[in-house]
Amino acid sequence: MIKFVIGFLAALILLGGIWLFVNNKNEEAELQANSSMIQQQIQQVGKLIVTEAYYSQVFTYKNSQKLFLNLVSADKKALIIAKAKATVEYDLRQMETEIDPESKTVTLVKIPEPVVNVYPEFEYYDVTQDYLNQFEGKDYNKIKTSITAQFRKKIDESTLKSDAQDRLMSELLNIFILTKSLEWTLVYNEEVIENEEQMELLKK
Repeated sequence: MIKFVIGFLAALILLGGIWLFVNNKNEEAELQANSSMIQQQIQQVGKLIVTEAYYSQVFTYKNSQKLFLNLVSADKKALIIAKAKATVEYDLRQMETEIDPESKTVTLVKIPEPVVNVYPEFEYYDVTQDYLNQFEGKDYNKIKTSITAQFRKKIDESTLKSDAQDRLMSELLNIFILTKSLEWTLVYNEEVIENEEQMELLKK
């Protein structure tokens, strides 16, 4: 009888050990699978998020030089049609994250700053120039610098950056939804992100 009881208990202990081993293995495999899924999601959004806008404007360039003791004036001028494509980009390949499978936590360490690019194109019309005051490379550089600066000013006064930020938040929201569905925690600036409203305020 005693041998039977001892044998029965030994069998229970053995079965319990096997169950715990298999269960732990399953949990570990699930954690690794979830971690890989989250990492894959982050890599998928690790591309340039681009908001584009197009601008066009007409400019007039004039330059006059006084020569021979201000007795002679040499003039040059041009009508310029300038077009520009402007982009606001977030390079999410520079986003830094930390994934802790044990605590089921995804931490956004760093969200990259937006980068504004302006790609101007110029068409010159009605170009007139005197022999003693002709267009040179420095004139074209001056025109390009001046017009590009004006386009950048327009961009700063527009909603282009905020539109790009909205697109950034929509990409980060995908990470938030995934972590919540897997019962993981998303953290940014040592704060647990618990709802979409907090996501909207991340970069504001």
